Amino acid sequence: MTVKIFLTGATGAMGIPILEQLLQNDQFHIRILVNPTPLDLKIAARYQDNPRVEAYNGDLRVYEDVKRGVDGADIVLHVGGIVSPMADYHPKLTMSVNYGSTLHMLRAIQAQPDPQRVKFVFISSVVAFGDRLPPIHWGRTGDPVKPSINDYYALSKVASERAIIESGLTNWVILRQTGLLSVKTARVMDGIIFHNCLNNPLEYVSDRDSAVLIRRICENAPDHFWGRVYNIGGGPSCRMSFYELFKAMLSRLGIDDLSQVLETKWFALRNFHGVYFLDSDELEQMFHFRSDSMDYFFDIYIKELGPLGKAAKLMNRFTLTKMLLTKILYNRFKKLVYSEHGTMRYIEDKNEECINVLFTSREKWDAIPDWEDFPLFTDWQNVIQIDHGYDETKPESALTLEDMKSAAEFRGGRCLSNTMAVGDMTTKLNWQCAFGHTFAASPKLILHAGYWCPICENHSWNYQAIAKVNPFFAQVWRPLHDEDELPHEYSIKVTPEDIQAEFGSHA
Repeated sequence: MTVKIFLTGATGAMGIPILEQLLQNDQFHIRILVNPTPLDLKIAARYQDNPRVEAYNGDLRVYEDVKRGVDGADIVLHVGGIVSPMADYHPKLTMSVNYGSTLHMLRAIQAQPDPQRVKFVFISSVVAFGDRLPPIHWGRTGDPVKPSINDYYALSKVASERAIIESGLTNWVILRQTGLLSVKTARVMDGIIFHNCLNNPLEYVSDRDSAVLIRRICENAPDHFWGRVYNIGGGPSCRMSFYELFKAMLSRLGIDDLSQVLETKWFALRNFHGVYFLDSDELEQMFHFRSDSMDYFFDIYIKELGPLGKAAKLMNRFTLTKMLLTKILYNRFKKLVYSEHGTMRYIEDKNEECINVLFTSREKWDAIPDWEDFPLFTDWQNVIQIDHGYDETKPESALTLEDMKSAAEFRGGRCLSNTMAVGDMTTKLNWQCAFGHTFAASPKLILHAGYWCPICENHSWNYQAIAKVNPFFAQVWRPLHDEDELPHEYSIKVTPEDIQAEFGSHA
């Protein structure tokens, strides 16, 4: 029996291996929307003679183009979108493409003869968690959603998640993709690299493992899989701090002393995303997709260095050539760190907002010690689990209005509804946050996905103020920020409401 799949982003870093995996199953007929750029058209041309691939040119921001792909599909795989570093340069475009396309997807699915028959797989991201530096470096679904300040890619993903969960559809799933080990990742040459913190944790996964996961979901996902949010991670062999990642990469080149090619003051102290997952094994137990470790990426990295990667070990044999190698690498990294979005460009330009976001203050940046005194974290196995504010030993089918009231109180607010069917996680209830905003949201959105007040979330990054009145959120903010830190509030320049207004009835 033919299974019709609509795949977006098929010419991207994650989409290409997904398409290759889907083609291993003869039952799959795959329709792909191709952004008509020269590169995307060249990649799509590889499949022009394959009768099971139907490619058409289109724009994710155009409803008719999206609906053409959705019409008649059994499974919709929404993988496409704008990612960093491009997303960091084009906030409006990122929100329009990423969030706007999701609104189009939902409308197109709901326009089908039987919307509940269509299975919708949305690739979200670990960016939903924001920074989770030690000691709160272990996380799971249901932890507070906290997009990093000025991260519009993250905003586009969390806005999309909220829309999907509250769409009224039943056969959806949100997969929070972690850092992707791929050729494209190895080719990133942008100052955004140094927004990452040396002690930042991240549980990576390879592009081919993620692709295997998506194929197996399309082949045989059980009924209980749908209607939930999951974290995609590669497991223990793919967990590394950013310091450990750099150390391992450079050791492949024969460089064991990071001070020869990097400076500690180049790396931000906070506001990047990253977490070790407590629950990424859940997908592995269902679909058995993992096969790669971090070595997969290191092999790619050396290969992408070209002649320099091949010559590195030879150059390390002699003092003068080793000095040349370290100088080449130092200058490469220095060029990035002083580029438009590089941390040292912010310092040099006295960009106070970016300095405050990444370092707290110029004084905190000045105080960053050199390598010999830098406090590298080591107690990675110590787990501080975030409290979700209700009795998690109860199955969802047994949760009551009292559980909702408990969860709301722990978030500094109230559940205003007077009735709730036991175990009903999808019918919206009425809530009030600590600032008096009232809103409607499903228990699934609040308890399972980690969301709270959309008014607080969508208009500014006001995390210091929120943490003072919301004990649930304070767990992921207070350990990383001083009690007397200035209460900076950063405006969101392109809000989800802006995108909804632009897309009009399509939203």
